[in-house]
Amino acid sequence: MFKRSLGTLLPISSLPSKYGIGTLGREAYNFIDFLEKSGQKYWQVLPMGPVSYGDSPYSSFSSFAGNPCLIDLEVFINEGSVEEDDLRDLESQDVEHVDYEKQFNKRYDVLRIIYENTKTAYRDKILNFIMKNKWAEDYGLFMSLKYKNNQLPWNEWDRDLAGRNEEKIEEVKIMLKEEIEYWIFLQLIFYDQYFLLKRYASEKGISIIGDIPIYAAMDSADVWCNPHNFMLDENFIPILAAGVPPDGFSAKGQLWGNPVYNWENLRKTNYSWWIDRIKFSLKLYDAVRIDHFRGFDEFYAVPWGALDAVNGKWMKAYGKELFQVLNEQFGNINIIAEDLGIITESVIKLKEHTLFPGMKVLQFAFDNNPLNPYLPENYEKNCVAYTGTHDNDTLKGWFEKLDESTKDCVIKSLGINGYECTDTNTLVYEIIDILSQSRANLCIVPLQDFLCLGSEARMNTPSTLGNNWTWRVKKELLTDDLAEKIKTIAVKNGRYKTACIT
Repeated sequence: MFKRSLGTLLPISSLPSKYGIGTLGREAYNFIDFLEKSGQKYWQVLPMGPVSYGDSPYSSFSSFAGNPCLIDLEVFINEGSVEEDDLRDLESQDVEHVDYEKQFNKRYDVLRIIYENTKTAYRDKILNFIMKNKWAEDYGLFMSLKYKNNQLPWNEWDRDLAGRNEEKIEEVKIMLKEEIEYWIFLQLIFYDQYFLLKRYASEKGISIIGDIPIYAAMDSADVWCNPHNFMLDENFIPILAAGVPPDGFSAKGQLWGNPVYNWENLRKTNYSWWIDRIKFSLKLYDAVRIDHFRGFDEFYAVPWGALDAVNGKWMKAYGKELFQVLNEQFGNINIIAEDLGIITESVIKLKEHTLFPGMKVLQFAFDNNPLNPYLPENYEKNCVAYTGTHDNDTLKGWFEKLDESTKDCVIKSLGINGYECTDTNTLVYEIIDILSQSRANLCIVPLQDFLCLGSEARMNTPSTLGNNWTWRVKKELLTDDLAEKIKTIAVKNGRYKTACIT
């Protein structure tokens, strides 16, 4: 699928911006220019959906909607739809972190002004957007009702609304017509801006890799509109919660809190919800990373309400059937399988059956086992190699926290000579270079690693709340010198100016 190339992992939210969170505007275009100058071919982003409590892009109000907080506001200042003074409260003195509370409290006030000043001009476009995106009206209704119900989860709304009683739904559609249009307007603007950006990236030879979570958030338009696809009881309470069992990284496992799929019902609909989701994702991105690929073979579930993931069980999924249906619909699809963690023989067979490339994360390689599959010398061509993911510490932060014996293991295993313990930045680039020398067709490096940043720039620590997802890059760090340094690695290792996807 991928030819030999190099790319960067950076969420759109982490781009520089005057207004507190990265946008689809000028700085996104500048970053594409930076990728082109540095000889890279891929920009991998995190999920772009509207985030809910906890600010995680993996917990969104919709699997289809875009995050209104990423809309470029400067274009509306320039066209006179909003005054610059209206945006003062969004400006942040902290250029390195997103203040999600401020975004939630202030951003939608600004977007409301823009809507009120442009809604007449956009009305035909909104109707056309609804016709082309059948999810949009349900999402607009969901968000309207969520605000009308003081942000309560949908299964705590009035029973008729929670159960989508047809008569009640038609009644509130009329009552909330303007509100629904406002939320759809935001999606129209988001995707107009996004597809302009994607076209620019394509013109520059940059492909965008998206990321979709395997599960939908419980409090989402996805579950509200399709409860039969999930294991819920008659009161719309999940029966089981998704997660992973205890392992070497977490003594009590990870409890994600998403409802699990009702695979029997998905099968009865010939996986129509998943088909719609993948079809839309392939429209958005040139390739898609699917989180927690193991969950398509079998999934781990614990009783809803459990305090941890200790007492769960593995249950069968029908991923092989699903991917067969997807193949029949779309032919060969550009999917990266996130196959990290404890992987069984049946998961390996499923990945081999699909021919999807898996992931190799270098930070997992150092246990003194020369056959460790995460050691660069053991990579197969059909894989995507990472120094780390959004869930890992930065390469510098990770190395500096290792004990001396493990540091020695890293240096010995990678064959690094002459390393001085005080020169961590040089070591980071040695490691990136070694990763790039590997057989992996594609190497992806988080921008924090190219910048040699420490743990202060970590994106997420799994199973924790607070201080996650906030890091932003300072624009002055994206220099021509850095681009040249990355380009040198790409050229040296045969990853420069390579055609992206076969």
